[in-house]
Amino acid sequence: MSVLLHPVDVAPARWGWLPLVAGLGVAEGLRQYPGVPASLKWPNDVLIGDGKVAGILAERIDTPRGPAVVVGFGVNVHLTAAELPVPSATSLAIHAAEWALPGPLSRTEVVRSCLDVLGAMYLAWSKGEQDEELAASYRERCATIDRRVRVELAGGGPIEGTATGVDRGGRLVIRTDSGVQAVSAGDVIHLRDV
Repeated sequence: MSVLLHPVDVAPARWGWLPLVAGLGVAEGLRQYPGVPASLKWPNDVLIGDGKVAGILAERIDTPRGPAVVVGFGVNVHLTAAELPVPSATSLAIHAAEWALPGPLSRTEVVRSCLDVLGAMYLAWSKGEQDEELAASYRERCATIDRRVRVELAGGGPIEGTATGVDRGGRLVIRTDSGVQAVSAGDVIHLRDV
């Protein structure tokens, strides 16, 4: 599913939060189902436990109306364990027996739930309303915070340390042996504590 967003009245400094708001919208959309414990791996992978159930991509584009962002997301709804593309993935169907779902999962209803919540969060974010409330909700759902992580940076070496939070710009804050660093992009790997 892809949506086109036009945050033309939003200050560019706030755009760093848009992929995080998208991830939070999808996670909260899944949490509308009773018992579904969706969380986030920074910046916007949606997890069930340690398995990725949904991924989100956000890309800035130029349009005749001005800059826009295409947000695409996919949710693994009906995949069986044998159909998963990688061992770190999961699906809603794999966990459905653990939850008190009112009936079989419907892709249409899952998408509708995610779009409803994402739409409401996007409108609040684009109007500048509840910025700190959205940030607090994101931090509450973010399974990366307080974990040991390794962040693979494009064009640079990895950073390893403990994720301590998300700053005002949506960057992941990591405490390393050499100090505190904030990263705005990178592939995050949750490490097991030893």
